[in-house]
Amino acid sequence: MVSDAGTYTGEVKAGGAPDVRELDALRITKVAVDEQMSNNCYLLTCKRTGDQVLIDAADASATLLPLIGDAGLTHVITTHQHWDHHRALPDVVGATGAATVAGDPDAEAITEQTGVPIALQVRHGDTVPVGDCTLEVIALAGHTPGSIALLYDDSASEGGHPHLFTGDSLFPGGVGNTFGDQAAFEQLIDEVSTKIFDRLPDDTWFYPGHGNDSTLRAERPHLQEWRERGW
Repeated sequence: MVSDAGTYTGEVKAGGAPDVRELDALRITKVAVDEQMSNNCYLLTCKRTGDQVLIDAADASATLLPLIGDAGLTHVITTHQHWDHHRALPDVVGATGAATVAGDPDAEAITEQTGVPIALQVRHGDTVPVGDCTLEVIALAGHTPGSIALLYDDSASEGGHPHLFTGDSLFPGGVGNTFGDQAAFEQLIDEVSTKIFDRLPDDTWFYPGHGNDSTLRAERPHLQEWRERGW
């Protein structure tokens, strides 16, 4: 078994080195871009086939393309339509020919903002391959109508557990910003509660669109607190 612990912390900063987590079948490379927004981008590599998928071509193609390297990409997934998560999409797709993926309700807006058509407009329960590995789409409306999270379930591996890439829908300390829209907040907290916390175990490690990672174990005790405070 390849340990998924090692020296990985998930603490990265724009302009700094990426952090790499080695799972049995999948390598997760996390890098931050844009010092102001500090967006996280995640390069996932199937260790058997070498196929790669990028989650959020947020910015800084000069950082992302060397990281991707000659192996290229099969897909680039955009977690939601906000501008700071797809600024490098035209460059990355142009250089790699990767198929584009986004939540169906956000796909048109992403194309309007970037000029890049979305080839795969996904909905809840759809899957995206990473070579021999599989990402499951979890739709989490609220931050935007078409926000998605991507689940890689490594539970079958010895000592493995789920890994969840949450975009801007879930962070350490709360759900994503709903910009004062109470109905959107209630929708998001409900969907995060039922589709993530009610379904996945405490040892699920999640990787947000900005900042540090966390686990469901660390955040679960605060769900009611988040709901009561309204953000």
